[in-house]
Amino acid sequence: MSSPLISVVLPVYNGEPYLAAAVESILRQDYERLEIVAIDDGSNDLSLDILERYRKIDNRVRILSRENRGLIATLNEGISLARGDLIARMDADDISYPTRFSRQVALFEQQPRLAISGTEVDRLLGSRVVRSTPNPIYRSGDWHILSLFFTIFLHSTVMYNRRVIPDDMLVYDPSYVHAEDFDLFRRIAGEFPAAMIDESLVAYRIHSDSVTSKHRRQMRRTHLKIVAENLERQGLNDDPDALLDIGAAVTPDTIRQAADCMLAIEGKIAGQADTASSSYAEGALCFFYFLYQLIADEQRPELTHAFLKQTGKWEVIRRRERYGLRAAVAAPWLSRMSEGVIRRFDGMARYYQSVPAKTVLPLQGLA
Repeated sequence: MSSPLISVVLPVYNGEPYLAAAVESILRQDYERLEIVAIDDGSNDLSLDILERYRKIDNRVRILSRENRGLIATLNEGISLARGDLIARMDADDISYPTRFSRQVALFEQQPRLAISGTEVDRLLGSRVVRSTPNPIYRSGDWHILSLFFTIFLHSTVMYNRRVIPDDMLVYDPSYVHAEDFDLFRRIAGEFPAAMIDESLVAYRIHSDSVTSKHRRQMRRTHLKIVAENLERQGLNDDPDALLDIGAAVTPDTIRQAADCMLAIEGKIAGQADTASSSYAEGALCFFYFLYQLIADEQRPELTHAFLKQTGKWEVIRRRERYGLRAAVAAPWLSRMSEGVIRRFDGMARYYQSVPAKTVLPLQGLA
């Protein structure tokens, strides 16, 4: 049986600084039967010139250039143009390690009914790489449950199996701007098998111009909308407005409502007697951390303190954060100072946990 063709859907909008490394990382894969479907979404930098340069030297590169229509329209157009049975996602600022596609193809061959797979990622910060460690939550295997609470894969690591996923499902919904991947993953995992390769096969680049960085607030609002829909359908949340309201504005009232909502969800999960309840509990804890981070990013420690006090979850946050937030009501200035120290400490810790990109073999000549 011949090796399946992989269509790599690569949306590009002003990707000049990192695009060449992304394209080269695909063309250097040890799996050669692939095509790159690159769509230039109205870039006004040199992105199109870079793509044209690679098309001239490798006929596996296909390019469509047109006016700007946005990411979701571009992704759907790329899927419609793809000729492969397997569709891989790739972002113009990330790097795929050389064995990524061969590892994912092997997984699909081992599990013919598998619909979607993702991989772990290393994080690329400037010229340094933070190597990943396996996340135990992915070993539960209850993807249809975990996908209710959070985006189960990093978008640029996924590969879709068109032999399993119906064409009318493999479409990004424009109703879920900046969380279109979360919506698609929950729909796929809700009906078909999904799997994670518990090894870093992509270097995910963190920088201030990324979609995640520039649209964080909108992304979080849409994320909350999706979780509210999921939990309401599951009968786990009777107050979806509480999640939508805190996405719109973080205030003492919306925090109180969200905390009550979180406790009610956990209470319903605790009342379940089936074997899937542990996956629901893991998903709910991940969602708690999402809310906690959303509130903490307001940099008003008295609000974070209120959320922790009402949910009673002091024990699940880091000890150094706990100590700083305890003083948030009586001395918010002291708590804010503590938060600043923690951020600097975390930055230093990330640096010492990282390694130079040039020492990571898959990144040599790319980063």
